Amino acid sequence: MLTYKVCVSAGRQMIAETTNSIYLTLIDSENYSSERTLVNQPGDFAGFERKDIGDIVEVKLEKEYPLNSLWFCKNITVKTPSGKCFEFPCHRWIEDENEVIIREGTARLPQDDTGLLKKQRRNELESRRKIFRWKEWRPGFPKGIDAKMNELPSEVQFDAEKMSDFALNSKKAIGELFLDKNKDFINSWKDMADFEKILEYFKIKNTVLETVSQDWNKDYMFGYQFLNGCNPVMIRKCVNLPNSFPVTHEMVEGFLKRGVTLQQELKAGNIYIADYKILDGLPTSSPQLYLAAPICLLYKNRLDQIVPIAIQLSQNPGERSPIFLPSDNEYDWTFAKMWVKSADFLVHQLVTHLLKTHLISEVFEMAMYRQLSEVHPVYKLLKPHVRFTIAINVSARENLIGENGVFSKFSSVSGAGIEKMMESAMKTLTYKSLCFPEAIKARRMEDVPKYYYRDDGMKIWNAIHCFVSAVVNIYYDSDEAIQKDVEIQEFVKDVFFGMENSDNFPKSLNTRAQLSEYLTVVIFTSSAQHAAVNFGQFDWYAWIPNSPCTMRKPPPEQKGQVDMKYIMESLPSRGCCNVVLATVWTLSQFQKNELFLGMYPETFFTEQPVKEAIKTFLKKLDEVTNKIKRRNEGLTMEYCYLSPDKIPNSVAI
Repeated sequence: MLTYKVCVSAGRQMIAETTNSIYLTLIDSENYSSERTLVNQPGDFAGFERKDIGDIVEVKLEKEYPLNSLWFCKNITVKTPSGKCFEFPCHRWIEDENEVIIREGTARLPQDDTGLLKKQRRNELESRRKIFRWKEWRPGFPKGIDAKMNELPSEVQFDAEKMSDFALNSKKAIGELFLDKNKDFINSWKDMADFEKILEYFKIKNTVLETVSQDWNKDYMFGYQFLNGCNPVMIRKCVNLPNSFPVTHEMVEGFLKRGVTLQQELKAGNIYIADYKILDGLPTSSPQLYLAAPICLLYKNRLDQIVPIAIQLSQNPGERSPIFLPSDNEYDWTFAKMWVKSADFLVHQLVTHLLKTHLISEVFEMAMYRQLSEVHPVYKLLKPHVRFTIAINVSARENLIGENGVFSKFSSVSGAGIEKMMESAMKTLTYKSLCFPEAIKARRMEDVPKYYYRDDGMKIWNAIHCFVSAVVNIYYDSDEAIQKDVEIQEFVKDVFFGMENSDNFPKSLNTRAQLSEYLTVVIFTSSAQHAAVNFGQFDWYAWIPNSPCTMRKPPPEQKGQVDMKYIMESLPSRGCCNVVLATVWTLSQFQKNELFLGMYPETFFTEQPVKEAIKTFLKKLDEVTNKIKRRNEGLTMEYCYLSPDKIPNSVAI
């Protein structure tokens, strides 16, 4: 009789322990099995009544009564009589009476498996594809999971810790901060001082928000947000003015401080544009709410500030769509800028944030579960970066952007408008636009000064790419190995299918370089890009006049018709503002025990070369964090959204 020492770890999750009877069976490379042994308490047990025992390649877990209880298995280690130690990472919830087969932790490509292991690998994926089914939630949207919140597989549900944390933050936002304490504010806004009272009432301490509340109406602050606010991806260098925006040199001559013509400034690369054409013609959620599709021209002045110099509030130039200028009266210019920021809020929430981080990351996650075995190195690499993404998206579809969701309560875009907007965004969404360096280059934003989103994003992109390339080169010794990897090829095809955008996403990958870039896109999108466009929402949106979520008066069709009373009546109602404040505060909070970029407490990889690559990655991220901190010491407003110590691993809020 040979004796093996088995250690079973339940992990750190809340309610991870179990009262179930847990049985374990060892399986060696020749498919010989030990006796089915009760292992409620880790320890030694006997098995394999053979002399020449093979390597342990699998363990089988079985959970018995009581039913409907969960047990979280972190990992299993098996030490053989000869002293060999085998690791079996699990990191999953075991439910009901399911039989679970766990492979030994060494990552393996599908072409490396043969016989029984190859068959089990195929069965694993067939089983997962029955659970992770594609569904079109609404026309125009990328595909997502075919499940409601209470139907989600246990491995993608919020754990108890996340549920508790999320519930507490929501309760605090609704009960302690905004909605309940602000219930007295039921009348219309009187003046800007009302907004100051809200922030004073809640005693909110926030350096960025304080600066925004003081300078929101200044042109420099308006322009700065296009670079480093919540939506730093709308601005692009303007080479030629669009026909729909007939700005002349005579209109803006007084704002061009270098003494040259508008055409010369365009040629010199000092003119920028933000165009919200995607909002043109969208139906509103109410006849009492209004939308505009503005175009804004911006100028890099001699102080290297980006400032607005012309705004048109529609896509149709003419007498009823004047071009507003900084030389117009104070109310006209202020109101024009507010309309631009209102449009920016909507595009940010639905396209930059929802589509281009949340929904895209869900497509990647679905394809991962459907096409990559748990022993595939890419599955192990991506698993930490899809944590809670499906769950948060299902929650968003049910509670935020659904028919009666929160977004419909504070947005002027109707459900039909959201579908039309998403459809338009999907037509222009390309794989290359998700490659950070390519996206910056496409907007010709390589050299604009004080663009911290670009500067920090490039550092993070390069760090992730170096790490991913190291991992890819560990497991693939040639480009041919990529081409022979059927799981990777099916993964890419499934993403292609989920995006419903066949012309703009690859159907296959042929080289290690292509795979490294592709996986960098997945990780960067779910971590850094989401952090950049999510965690600053309270900073920039809590001062309501800075980014109104909706407008209750139509955009002016002539100059000189707007006064402060009209502006105050145009701003969102008090009740609407309360919902916005509660929502953006909740969405800007980190989880209590957040896992930030590079933190991998769940050890999926067991091989030493990958562990060394992770250490190198962490060291590089620490260097980036320190560089950003030193840079921020010299700034009036810190830019921290892309500091690695503030970038969660995944889209989880």
